[in-house]
Amino acid sequence: MKIIIAGAGDVGFHLAKLLSYESQDTYVIDFDGEKLNYINSHLDVITKKGDATSIKLLKEIGIESTDILLAVTESQNTNFTISVIGKSLGAKKTIARIDNPEFLKNNHIDFKKFGLDYMISPEELAADEIKMLLNQSSFNDTVTFENGLFNVMGTTLDFKSPLLNTTVKEARATFSSVEFIIIAIKREGVSQTIIPRGDTEFKLNDQVYFSVPHYSVDKLYPIVGKEHLTIKNVMILGGSSIGSKTARNLCKENFKVTLIEKQREKSLLLAEELNETLLINGDGRDIELLEEENIREMDAFVAVTGDSETNIMSCLVAKSKGVKKTIALVENMDYINISQTIGINTLINKKLIAASSIFKHIRKGEILALANLHNIDAEVFEFEVLPGAKVTKAIISELNFPRDAVFGGIIRNGKALISDGDFQVMSGDKVIVFCLPEAIHIVEDLFR
Repeated sequence: MKIIIAGAGDVGFHLAKLLSYESQDTYVIDFDGEKLNYINSHLDVITKKGDATSIKLLKEIGIESTDILLAVTESQNTNFTISVIGKSLGAKKTIARIDNPEFLKNNHIDFKKFGLDYMISPEELAADEIKMLLNQSSFNDTVTFENGLFNVMGTTLDFKSPLLNTTVKEARATFSSVEFIIIAIKREGVSQTIIPRGDTEFKLNDQVYFSVPHYSVDKLYPIVGKEHLTIKNVMILGGSSIGSKTARNLCKENFKVTLIEKQREKSLLLAEELNETLLINGDGRDIELLEEENIREMDAFVAVTGDSETNIMSCLVAKSKGVKKTIALVENMDYINISQTIGINTLINKKLIAASSIFKHIRKGEILALANLHNIDAEVFEFEVLPGAKVTKAIISELNFPRDAVFGGIIRNGKALISDGDFQVMSGDKVIVFCLPEAIHIVEDLFR
């Protein structure tokens, strides 16, 4: 498969990184030679310095034989232009990163006629992610499949968890009445994600990810030493497109929302748009202001300004005031892995979320859904099993399944099933798989 990525920023780099594991014929175009040099030294892809809207350049790298053109520069207008030109020159599929969520909800214009097959809005995706995280408030990462039939849920183990200093095998025996699969562990000081085995031992501050059928979600809380938090009052810092969209989403679900915006004109405009949200014009870094606006009565604090450091620091202040749940938006991908060590429940990066959303359009096989976990450089897939697929030829323990991947559960005829080594996958099943990048191509091959 030949893929061209226009834009070597965070979204483009993450996509190129995921694709580099699969021996795809991947090209990355950007003006910034420094970014391209970094990609060249870290990834097995082909880079081209120049303007991705250049017809000459696109023809030079074979746009006419391109399967997917990903336009993910920082400029929405540039992405539109690249997609239109690329489609006209023969690209089979185009995907554009956009900033205006109106285009996603548009019922009047058929953008495919102009050459845009799919559009992704990082801001829209981030706002949806925040709402989901607040709905599963005791966990710092949640992904749902098939409307909640299966859930992948992550949390950091503290001293209250009964799992501490036990092995995976012991945990399964102790909590045999609860159905769950432990699919991954992120440990302090260990760069590599741990795919747990029976003798893997849980440690304090481990970030643990569970795959849980819907009927076991409530039973999972005591296992990890958490209580189910009821989130009602939410304070949002930053009237960005993510902040306003999040406020709108939450108000629709009867959350009580307070939004703080520093710019006066912007706060006035938002007050007109968000009738059910309490708008405050002020600097969210001002602790006195936060106290005046009853931060101690808030159940959750969400910081989505354009400044990562402001978001992190304000969440730490909120945590010190007793707020149960804190979520900070960060631009720097390097920050993602530190949330469990600094006391913030969840750090999210809209570009990482967007890259994962785009990535599902690139996958081979019958992939129904794909999600990225915040603290781990890996993916969670939902495959639909086709007739004759290799995965149906033997029970799971005899499939030669890669060690860098794990089955997270099966959905069969609308029912959630936990899979063990003796389980036989059947045609028509929907299978959840957690997979590190280096094993993706092996897993995909099993589902063909």
